[in-house]
Amino acid sequence: MSNYLKLVALGFIALFAALAANWARDLAYQVHALIIMAVSGGMFLWVLRRTDEPATAVDETRYMDDVIRAGVIATGFWGVVGFLVGVIIAFQLAFPVLNLEWAQPYANFGRLRPLHTSAVIFAFGGNALIMSSFYIVQRTSAARLWGGNLAWFVFWGYQLFIVLAATGYLLGSTQSKEYAEPEWYVDLWLTIVWLAFLAVYLGTIIRRKEPHIYVANWFLLSFIVTVAMLHVVNNLSIPVSIWGSRSVQVFAGVQDAMTQWWYGHNAVGFFLTAGFLGMMYYFVPKQANRPIYSYKLSIIHFWALIFLYIWAGPHHLHYTALPDWASTLGMVFSVILWMPSWGGMINGLMTLQGAWDKLRTDPIMRMFVLSLGFYGMSTFEGPMMSIRAVNSLSHYTDWTIGHVHSGALGWNGLIT
Repeated sequence: MSNYLKLVALGFIALFAALAANWARDLAYQVHALIIMAVSGGMFLWVLRRTDEPATAVDETRYMDDVIRAGVIATGFWGVVGFLVGVIIAFQLAFPVLNLEWAQPYANFGRLRPLHTSAVIFAFGGNALIMSSFYIVQRTSAARLWGGNLAWFVFWGYQLFIVLAATGYLLGSTQSKEYAEPEWYVDLWLTIVWLAFLAVYLGTIIRRKEPHIYVANWFLLSFIVTVAMLHVVNNLSIPVSIWGSRSVQVFAGVQDAMTQWWYGHNAVGFFLTAGFLGMMYYFVPKQANRPIYSYKLSIIHFWALIFLYIWAGPHHLHYTALPDWASTLGMVFSVILWMPSWGGMINGLMTLQGAWDKLRTDPIMRMFVLSLGFYGMSTFEGPMMSIRAVNSLSHYTDWTIGHVHSGALGWNGLIT
């Protein structure tokens, strides 16, 4: 019965996408409609071939690792794409002639730059986080992923989001919001996929056989829930037409800027920090074959981090139309944030007590230690750069770009 419902839904989506491609008001929307039509048509045929076939028996006692392996491959692939585009735009900045005339406007710096940031953060980092979450929650819960093939829906749905976002950037479809460039219909699709991700994760924790919820799961769950909230609020918009990619933001002016950087900084705080700390709290003790240095510190670290991070966004808006009290509030919370951030770094590094000899023989352990070092350095540098006097010197310089890369390449890249 479920297969027949899937066929009806996929057929309707393919038909709607065909109409959308025909009546599209801009090129990006038309290309995306054709992509969705092709994907839904292909899935229609895939489901049709399996309808009324005997169901394959699933061993519920085994972990669901096939989707994780696919995610590891996707992480590697998108990492190469993101870093390659980064190299291209770096050369374009140094040698503007590389904004090639024949490739205009699709391959100029303005369109490739968000492709680079999104590919590294959301395609490379996002796949790493989703698959690490699936891996860790199964091992720490002693339970198979909840929801059957819903985990595969999350995987393929997320890849579709990446393709729609990336092609949209190249074709000029953007909200012009940092780290939130995709237009309204791509945002809607990501919301559906993310809620499915939350359902799989929570469902697995609920059915766990291990009574204790390990601290890595606290970090991962906070990352999933908070990113959902940030994404929905910051992307509130009204489409100009259901047949076009353009939309009008609900917020305007300084309120839009405040909402954007509440989202933007917490994308760093919960996507690139809390999520990856969940990875750290599982994989570092596992690789070192030692218990975490201080479990009490990990709990304090967790609550301090998630309470403080959410307030830090206004430090992106010093010397703007944002009231001074708001940017000062962001600055103060950013400086305080230095302490719990280093609590996490110290907890990770001190876990190697009695196991430092592994650095001589274990390349993975070297990467973990180096990533924690970069985490410590970038989480000191961030609070320092948020101080208004320092920010007056650093803003609009390459120092900001260096700071971002020490976090993304050093911390996120090495631990991945």
